[in-house]
Amino acid sequence: MDTTDVPAPGPVFNFAAHLIERNRERPDKIAYTDDRGTLTYGELADGVRRMGAALLDCGIRREERVLLLMHDCNDWPVAFLGSMYAGIVPVAVNTLLTADDYAYMLGNCRAGGVIVSMALLETTREAMDKAGMAGIPVIVSGASDPPPPGCLALDEILHGAEGLPAAAETSPDEPGFWLYSSGSTGNPKGTVHTHANPYWTTELYGKGVFGIHEGDVCFSAAKLFFAYGLGNALTFPLSVGASVVLMAGRPTPDEVFRRWTEQGITLFFGAPTGYVGMLASPELPGGDEVSLRLACSAGEALPAELGERFTRQFGVELLDGIGSTEMLHIYLSNRPGDNRYGTTGKPVPGYDIELRGDGGSLVADGEIGDLYVRGPSAALMYWNNREKSRDTFQGAWTKSGDKYVRNPDGTYTNSGRGDDMLRVSGMYVSPVEIEATLMQHAAVLEAAVVGHRDDDGLIKTKACVVLNDGHEATGQELKEFVKSRLAPYKYPRIIEFIDALPKTATGKIQRFRLRNTD
Repeated sequence: MDTTDVPAPGPVFNFAAHLIERNRERPDKIAYTDDRGTLTYGELADGVRRMGAALLDCGIRREERVLLLMHDCNDWPVAFLGSMYAGIVPVAVNTLLTADDYAYMLGNCRAGGVIVSMALLETTREAMDKAGMAGIPVIVSGASDPPPPGCLALDEILHGAEGLPAAAETSPDEPGFWLYSSGSTGNPKGTVHTHANPYWTTELYGKGVFGIHEGDVCFSAAKLFFAYGLGNALTFPLSVGASVVLMAGRPTPDEVFRRWTEQGITLFFGAPTGYVGMLASPELPGGDEVSLRLACSAGEALPAELGERFTRQFGVELLDGIGSTEMLHIYLSNRPGDNRYGTTGKPVPGYDIELRGDGGSLVADGEIGDLYVRGPSAALMYWNNREKSRDTFQGAWTKSGDKYVRNPDGTYTNSGRGDDMLRVSGMYVSPVEIEATLMQHAAVLEAAVVGHRDDDGLIKTKACVVLNDGHEATGQELKEFVKSRLAPYKYPRIIEFIDALPKTATGKIQRFRLRNTD
């Protein structure tokens, strides 16, 4: 591993303060544009200092956690960086989950407060009641006037706070923020990242590979609560003084195109599913109608044909890479001028990759192995989960859970997951969790969930269902049943009714046979 060209953070390093200092000379430049307005770098710095003071005034202490459940908007970076500036640890969570999910996270991280978008307040209150944490401070972004009972309006507390004169003197190795990573059991894992980790992902990938610079205008379809989106729309652009466009809603092709053409987007970050939808849209703009200079794909393997179509349409490269919540961002990637569609490229400088066999020995080129990665942005641990931490974080190496092949030219090709987890539209889905939910339906005897590769080469969830004798159910009925009990994105896109699940002599489901039924 060679990071000698990148200076390491000093013994006192606060990432929020680092970003403020990097942009001290551009106070009037627009940092963010959301659905409601703009935020300059000067306003961002002032908001961060005020947010830190306001959280301390609420009684949240240094090193305590605050749950961040917000749609992408200008308040998001203020809340996230304001927490870090004060030495408080923001826990950024997925906005697409259920009250039960948030109740688990609240209890798991022992949140001392919540910062939430108005649209998500009802679900948050339900979660707080379930977690027995109804008394903690609740700060609402986009609150009504007056704010809901028992809540504080984010705008009001910022206006009333005097900004902190200096950032908390944190260590580069001190916990800076958490993200939650999905697990095969369905329980998310609190992934603890340091103040230095986003510095390293920016220097090694954002600048070193992607080449982001001050003149860029960035737009990420992946939201800020994702590790991928956090780099794309916060740590990378703010480290170089670029501008960012945010949107609260779903990035449909039409909404993406409108921002591309109206706001001069130069860097776009998405996932293969999104690129499929865009290229199929009748509103697809021509290359001469947009300002794109580069695009990025992550979350699942990018089919070669999809990347080639994108380049033919817009005349720019679409760089496929792989990262993880545990490593914070991309560590294996194609790069401008060295882009081989159908592969995930080569290791990002500063990261080492090994492919290991079942016994832990290295595999030869052309053979499938488990991908292990070593680099400076690895998380410290999974909170309160020693067993999973020891399994994933093995000394300097992190086990990714992905299977890969190294090609003779030094590139790597994805060969799927090493467990039964599915990565759909950039988010991990646990087949076990979906199967257990389907079997709660009175008509379902057994169910097995596998990945199905569609015509575009992307993975969709398919549920193979065996019905109880004398019972009937439609595919749509079962889809709605799962949606009503799990986060909506987890429902199976395909339902196939079969007479019996294929099993071994010992009763283990033969999933490979279900994958090959199409």
